[in-house]
Amino acid sequence: MKKIILIGTLVLLVSCAKTFISKEEPLTNSATFELFWTDFDQHYSLFDVRSIDWDALYSSYQPRIHEELSEADLWNLLASLIENLDDSHTVLYDGNGHSYRSGYTLNEQSIAEISEELIRTSYVEGLKEVSSEDQLAYGKIKGKNIGYIYLGSMDGQNPASIHTIIEEFSNVEAILLDVRQNTGGDDRYAAAIAKAFSDGKHLIYTVATRNGPNHDDFDAKKNYYTAYDASQTFSKPVVILTDRKTISAGEIFLLHMKSFEHVTQIGDTTAGDFSTISNMRFLPNGWHYRYSIQKVLLPNGESLDGIGHIPDVYVKNTVEDIAAKEDKVLDTALEYLLDTYGID
Repeated sequence: MKKIILIGTLVLLVSCAKTFISKEEPLTNSATFELFWTDFDQHYSLFDVRSIDWDALYSSYQPRIHEELSEADLWNLLASLIENLDDSHTVLYDGNGHSYRSGYTLNEQSIAEISEELIRTSYVEGLKEVSSEDQLAYGKIKGKNIGYIYLGSMDGQNPASIHTIIEEFSNVEAILLDVRQNTGGDDRYAAAIAKAFSDGKHLIYTVATRNGPNHDDFDAKKNYYTAYDASQTFSKPVVILTDRKTISAGEIFLLHMKSFEHVTQIGDTTAGDFSTISNMRFLPNGWHYRYSIQKVLLPNGESLDGIGHIPDVYVKNTVEDIAAKEDKVLDTALEYLLDTYGID
């Protein structure tokens, strides 16, 4: 989801020492840890959703902090602390190009489970990129009357471009909509793209933002609905393809898409990281970080944070599949269209 500024919560590099450490006090490992832990304690939004006992983690990690720790050891301890959140919207940066992203191992592994070259050469005929958009391309599945759209980001300039694609696909029998490796971006962009496939107005999620020092301090929930325009919608079967790196606004996109009756999700479970992230936070030693500041809930009050969208049909590629020139996710989607709708 997009970044927002929380008034009164951004800790600037210059003001950090003034607010938390007096000029007379030296910068210590203990002070750095206390600043880091306390800032999360007062502003991070998903302790309850992710079943995190932050006080228990303090009791576990604080005794390991001492002034003989090297910078590398302190870094590793803070990284280990946030790994417990399993939240890839939570990232620690050292200011020199190195970072640690919480809960990112499976997301990163999925990079090798898809190949653009394989899609271009073996599956899609005439894959065309939309120049105004960020990672939007489309073509037709070779030898079939099935459209293919790849959407790798929610950060384009003109989401209305999707309607041009839909017009070109007016005679196809179905669309494969591939959001594997979608890095997220702007929720409004995601909603605009989803509108092109909508079957009506549905309440799909609520959002509440952390606004106080207690873990249950949140502002009033805001409701979000799908948009619908009967004159501009693709209502034939749509199969949406996902993997572990489908994240953030890409997952918000799925909240829209999965509310439509003609849409089926095939692939791997998504990342499970929905929240808007904070602006950058700073520590006096030059390290900086960010974290989740909202709760995104389904209409029934449940959360998919830490869970992700579970596909209707589960399948994932391996590195060996890609090396063998096989995309089993795409193959399974095509088999599904044949078995369910007789589309070949």
